[in-house]
Amino acid sequence: MARRPGPSSHGDGARRTGRLDPAAVTTARKGPPPKPAPPDPGLVLLGEFGRPHGLHGEVRLKSHTGEPQAIAGYGALRASDGRSLELLDVRPAPGAAPDILLVRVKGIDDRTRAEALNRVTLSIPRAALSEPEEDEFYLTDLIGVSVVDEAGTVLGSVVTVPNYGGGDLLEIRPAQGGATALLPFTKATVPGLDLANRRIVAVLPEDFFAAPGEKPADDPG
Repeated sequence: MARRPGPSSHGDGARRTGRLDPAAVTTARKGPPPKPAPPDPGLVLLGEFGRPHGLHGEVRLKSHTGEPQAIAGYGALRASDGRSLELLDVRPAPGAAPDILLVRVKGIDDRTRAEALNRVTLSIPRAALSEPEEDEFYLTDLIGVSVVDEAGTVLGSVVTVPNYGGGDLLEIRPAQGGATALLPFTKATVPGLDLANRRIVAVLPEDFFAAPGEKPADDPG
C-alpha cells in the first residue's frame, strides 16, 4: 500500500519499511510496445524476473514489496505464464538498487530453466491482502492511469512506478507516443489523484519529454 507522498518528500511513505506493500511492474520488450492488457483487478503484481545469474538456476528478480526480500513471505505466487512458483534463497543482488534480488525458484536448478523466467511477473490475489486504509492505495493501481494537467489535457499515461533508492518515480509515456520520462512521485509534482476515474493530475516541466540535448519547441536559443 502507498500513502500520498508529502510536499517535500521523494515518495516518502509510499513504501513503508516493514510493511508488505506491493507495487507495480511492467514488461519491457524490444521494438514497438504491444497494447498493454488491462490490469486484472483481482491480482496485485509483486515482482518481475530478469536475466539468469550463474549456471545453477539463480535468477534476478525485481521486487515490489516494502521490504524487497519480503516477497518470499507470500508462499507460492501466481506467475504470468500460468505457473505457481515458490521463491527460495532470496538475497540482495550486487549493485545500488535495493529492489533487485537474486533468488532461486523451487524446481528450477539450471540456467536454461532460469532463462525461461525472464520477464515473467509474479502476482498474488488481491483478496489475500488487507484492504488499503483511507488515503492509501496499491502502487500497482497507478499502472495505465491517464496523466493530465490541471486543465484536464491528457499528457500521457503511467507505464510503471520504479524506485532506484531515492524514492518512487512515475515512468510516463507521452500521449503522442515516443520515449518515456521519469517524474518524482511527490505531492508537488502529482497534486491530484483520482484512481476511481483512472487519472492523475501532474505538473510536468516544460521539457519533460524532450530527448537529451533537445530544446523545448519555444526555446529561441
